[in-house]
Amino acid sequence: MRIKLLVTLLALSAGAGAARADGLLYVGAGISDNKLEDIGDSLSHIHDASWKLLVGTRPLRWLAVEGDYLDLGSHTDQYFGGTGSVHSDAQAFAAYAVGFLPLPVPFLDIYGKAGLANWRLHQDTNLAPGDFFHYSDNGTDFAWGVGGQVHFLDNFAVRLEYEHFNVREADNVQVYTLGVSYRFL
Repeated sequence: MRIKLLVTLLALSAGAGAARADGLLYVGAGISDNKLEDIGDSLSHIHDASWKLLVGTRPLRWLAVEGDYLDLGSHTDQYFGGTGSVHSDAQAFAAYAVGFLPLPVPFLDIYGKAGLANWRLHQDTNLAPGDFFHYSDNGTDFAWGVGGQVHFLDNFAVRLEYEHFNVREADNVQVYTLGVSYRFL
């Protein structure tokens, strides 16, 4: 699934770059605050600072296609006076269509995005010495987000965004990201 997502995004980017004289391809990275609650029956959670990478193309002023890798973080909960623990970690790949509001301010973009997130969740439970349980799940679900970015020096932007999608066996995923992007070609 990840390879198909990346190949599709690169194919769209190549076509969009040829269609526009200024070829708006961009890459970016950010620091994110991630939140997954009540994972499985263990009531453990992930509320962690982590990171995100993105690549996209903006073939039209009002439309972009974007792909993200999100490290959703990890967390270990201690139980039974410290003799037991539950360790959870999660990641996701997401692909979005991004729509921009037509603002008369050239250095500011406000946008909404909708697409799919392919997520992975791993959980290791150690209730007592020798009593170990591993749980792993993955899936693809609808994802959406909103955000804004301010452009500097024509090619750089600072982005602030919120993304949301569901993960089976956990309450919904919420991701707040402060990032930067660089537009090239």
